[in-house]
Formats: sequence, structure tokens, C-alpha cells
Amino acid sequence: MVFAGKRPNNLGISNGKLASCPNSPNCVSSHSPDASHQIAPLTFTSTPEEAITNLKQIIESLPRTKIITESKDYLYAEFKSALLGFVDDVEFYLDRSANVIHVRSASRLGQSDLGVNRKRIETIRANFK
Repeated sequence: MVFAGKRPNNLGISNGKLASCPNSPNCVSSHSPDASHQIAPLTFTSTPEEAITNLKQIIESLPRTKIITESKDYLYAEFKSALLGFVDDVEFYLDRSANVIHVRSASRLGQSDLGVNRKRIETIRANFK
């Protein structure tokens, strides 16, 4: 698809953190120090294994979603928009010591995402138990 763009090469965990957001407003991250990109991580009271399994089930239940990379503490999924097939890269990093799952959701192309990335994480949070 013409609007899919190329998969970024800066994804994954580096020094215990997800990649920084670019300056554009189409990204949110629980590791971001600035308010415009900042979003709270997901919190859990279950075991880390149950938390990541629950998260995976939620992701797989969402439309136009494909899990690309999965390990015991990390999930990376691509979300496609319905209309033009724009792709957002969404990452989840399980921090066992803090009982949180850090999140990063970023559009591959364009400037504004009209709040789609933040809304997606909040939808996942609402379904996450």
C-alpha cells in the first residue's frame, strides 16, 4: 500500500526504554518526558505472564492489527487505518520490577494523527485488566 511507509529501524528496547517520539504530534510514549507525547503506562496486578497474555488478546481482537515481534517482555504490532491503510507502529514493553507495561504508539507517515495513537492506547487500557 502506498500509505504504509517503511517499517522504522529504531524500534525495540534500548537501555530499558522504548524509542523516543519524533517532534511531530503523531506519537505517544510512556517514556516521553514532554507533556504532548506523554501517556501513562499500563498497570497490572496479575502476574507479568498473565498481563502480557491479556494484552496480546486485546491487540489481536482489534481490527487491522498484526503482531510483528513478540518476546516474553515485548510486543510490537502494526495497526492499519481503515481508509487509506496508514500504518502505526505500536510497542509494549513489560517492566517486571514496576508492574507496568510501557507503551509507544507512532504513525509512520504524516504530521498529525488527529489523536488516533493516544485514543488507541486508551482503548487498550480500558480493556486491560
